[in-house]
Order: sequence, then C-alpha cells, then structure tokens
Amino acid sequence: MKAIVRNLAWSLSLVTIVLSSGCIERRLTINTVPAGALVSLNDEEIGVTPVTVNFNWYGDYRIQIIKEGYDIFNTHRELKAPLHDVMPFDLFFGVLWPGKIVDSYEWSFELQPYVEPNRDELIQDALRLQKMAAEPPAPLPDEKNVKSSTPSP
Repeated sequence: MKAIVRNLAWSLSLVTIVLSSGCIERRLTINTVPAGALVSLNDEEIGVTPVTVNFNWYGDYRIQIIKEGYDIFNTHRELKAPLHDVMPFDLFFGVLWPGKIVDSYEWSFELQPYVEPNRDELIQDALRLQKMAAEPPAPLPDEKNVKSSTPSP
C-alpha cells in the first residue's frame, strides 16, 4: 500500500511540474499616428490605438484601421513563427521549458488625412468608365489568321 501511495505522489508531482512549467505568451501591439483609431484584426474589433492583444497563432493578419477625419487604412501583415514555436521545438518550449517565453510584436501605422474628392474629377472618371464599358470588346484573333509558333513538318 505504501508503494502505491508513494508512486501516486510521485506521479502527481511529475504531472504538476510538467503542467506548471513551459508557458509561451504571445502579444501584439498596434500603434497609429495619430492615436485613437479603431483597429480590426481579421474582421474582429480589438480596440482603440494604442492597443495590445494576445494571439494564439502565427500567419497572415488582415488589418483595418478607422479614425474619423482620416482615410480608412486596409492592409495585411504576416507574423512568422519563431524557432521555439516550430515543430519539434514547440513541444520542448511549450511543455518542458521551465520558464515563461514572451513573444512581443509591435506594428505602427501612419494614417493619412481624408481629402474630399473633387466633384468634377469624379464625374469625368465616371464618364470615361461609362464610355469604356459601352465600347464593344476587341475581337479575339481568328485561328486561321494566327500564325503557329511551331514549325510545320
């Protein structure tokens, strides 16, 4: 009976050590000039700049930033996984590493003031596009008139 209790105690100790060790915290901070812009990552609002969020995965992120009086800013950025988050190293650093790892990234964006478009230029662009849409498309080349690039036998 003592052996069972001792083995159980050792097992619980080992499980506690494994579960309490190894931790990776991932943080992303987004700043804008000027500050106070609403930020969305992958179509999810995360807050007003400067804003810091935790994330779980690396990869491509769609970013939209909106602030009154400024152009809407749309872009994407990629977060590449560091070595400690690539297989097989991730098992060691995520479970067995005794310390805490903090992956911290910061992106900064400069917003451009909104400039109201010139009404006359918009009308001219619309008329030009309307004219282009009304023109018949150029005919496709006729197979008989196209010279073959392969030599005939």
